[in-house]
Amino acid sequence: MQVLVVGGTGTLGRQIARRALDAGHQVRCMVRTPRKAAFLQEWGCELTRGDLLEPDSLDYALDGVDAVIDAATSRPSDPQSIYESDWDGKLNLLRACDRANVKRFVFLSLLGAHRYRDVPLMDIKACTENLLEASDFDYTILQGAAFMQGVISQFAIPVLESQTVWVSGSPTAIAYMNTQDMARFAVAALERPETVRGTFPVVGPKPWNTGQLVQLCERCSGKTARVFRVQPILIKLMQGVASFFEPAVNVAERLAFAEVTGGGQPLDAQMKSSYAAFGLDEAETTDMESYIREYYDTILKRLREMEADLDKDAKKKLPF
Repeated sequence: MQVLVVGGTGTLGRQIARRALDAGHQVRCMVRTPRKAAFLQEWGCELTRGDLLEPDSLDYALDGVDAVIDAATSRPSDPQSIYESDWDGKLNLLRACDRANVKRFVFLSLLGAHRYRDVPLMDIKACTENLLEASDFDYTILQGAAFMQGVISQFAIPVLESQTVWVSGSPTAIAYMNTQDMARFAVAALERPETVRGTFPVVGPKPWNTGQLVQLCERCSGKTARVFRVQPILIKLMQGVASFFEPAVNVAERLAFAEVTGGGQPLDAQMKSSYAAFGLDEAETTDMESYIREYYDTILKRLREMEADLDKDAKKKLPF
């Protein structure tokens, strides 16, 4: 099957591209800057330059395509509002798919999007879900929560380097998932008729709140964390100030997401029906403890090796 991956250079998109290749699909990745996506080409992907805000580029990207996996989302560095970059982009992509008669569409959404319509990113996901459900596309909607890869930068690295861990709001239990596992679901959907015109939660084995994640990182690293809790009123203030300045609108919209991650309502769901529909084995899904432990084992091993090399160099310089 010829598959177009949108957002292929992202943390999730690259895993989807890799998984699709391994499954025997022909993979085309639409990227804004091909020279920054050379690794995808080295894996075996076809690259095509395209931008969701440039409709003409989408027609070329979709030529000969059988299915689309949409893992695209705006970047914090994008100057536009999320509504311009994400919502307008989604509309352009779906219109282009309609013109190209590409009906199979896998969409990466977010769990609980319809509960947080005042949060821009969640509102866009909810609107896209509604649009697909009202269309004649053979869609599959995957509702994720958050990725384990994000836990590394937010918790694991600061704990290891004795930096401050910043948390906000009420402890919210989130069922984090490894992007490699999310990619398994996205690619499996292409071959599973049971998933057509269906919406499925796709989350990790167990929900974790910030306190539990900090304790896990402390236990695996042997370090003591420095935690600073940001009051929700401060985030609201920062969001309000940022919204006054047009270049900071994207930042203000992203700050609004703190309502989701710090609101206290768990982001978790039962996964039994999802595993059955996609024909996947739950036992193969990465659990958080194994993921964090493997990360620290790898990093600490490298640090010990570097220290050993430094000791050897120092001894060579001794005059005796």
